[in-house]
Amino acid sequence: MSAAARRAWFSLLFAVLLATPVLADNVPPPASQARQSRPDSLEESETSHKTVWEMPPVTVEGTRKLREEDRVGANQQPRWTAHRRFTTTRVYVLPEGFVEFSYWLVPTFHEGGDQELETLYEIEFGLPHRFQLDLYAVSHKNGKEGTLSLDEQKVEVRYALADWGRIPANPTLYLEWIGVSDAPDHIEGKLLLGGEVTSGWHWGVNGVYEHEMGGEQTTSREVSAGISRTIRDGVWSLGAEGQAEFEDTKATRGDYEKVYQLGPSLQLKPLPRMHIDLVPLFPLNDEAPKAEVTAIVAWEF
Repeated sequence: MSAAARRAWFSLLFAVLLATPVLADNVPPPASQARQSRPDSLEESETSHKTVWEMPPVTVEGTRKLREEDRVGANQQPRWTAHRRFTTTRVYVLPEGFVEFSYWLVPTFHEGGDQELETLYEIEFGLPHRFQLDLYAVSHKNGKEGTLSLDEQKVEVRYALADWGRIPANPTLYLEWIGVSDAPDHIEGKLLLGGEVTSGWHWGVNGVYEHEMGGEQTTSREVSAGISRTIRDGVWSLGAEGQAEFEDTKATRGDYEKVYQLGPSLQLKPLPRMHIDLVPLFPLNDEAPKAEVTAIVAWEF
């Protein structure tokens, strides 16, 4: 696909999103009836565990058009932030007590027919005081032969600096350790930003720094971003994601290999506890892969 064709395609996509009305399944009651305070005690909240979709909204001024934008949990965050909305970009932390399992399938296609396949098994925990813990098991396969044996593990911790909406863009700190079989470990840090442009429009931007702790000491600097438009409240959304990556090694410091990618994104929620994400990324420069597709299936416990 040529650069001109990609630009035309994305222009058409956003024209459709702008023109599409949001379909809401629920009309909110008057504010006097819709408000509900936080639980009076931690014990009260623990005795009746609810999924994020079942959680009642916390006290806010006024009403909101979309149920997925109700404020929930101790962090007073929008309901939509309790599930991963973007594959390349993280936003905020999970509500306290939230647990979700995700399966990732990430095929990458290169020029000449070369192909890589990555699978990830992820479990996420929402912790008190705006913390989050994620654990990953990862496997890789090159080409059409070989086995998808587990060869990598990750441990990720996040911390949000304040309750949702208290600080512009809701900054969240992210630190990850990556253990690779038969290779040096990696350390990765991120600054997560995100929020709501207006009702039905959600966004996220991440700044990323990753460093290999030995070997060639590869260092990657990355900016990723995503924007989404709710089409049907709590059911499906469309949007776009992109990323720019600059990578060098100890021997090539300052001489970056640059990768620019952009693609459409889809999130579908066939059940309140389940979401499916699909994002194909396409190259914007010659160094980027021919295509990189991410598919995620997640279930909340």
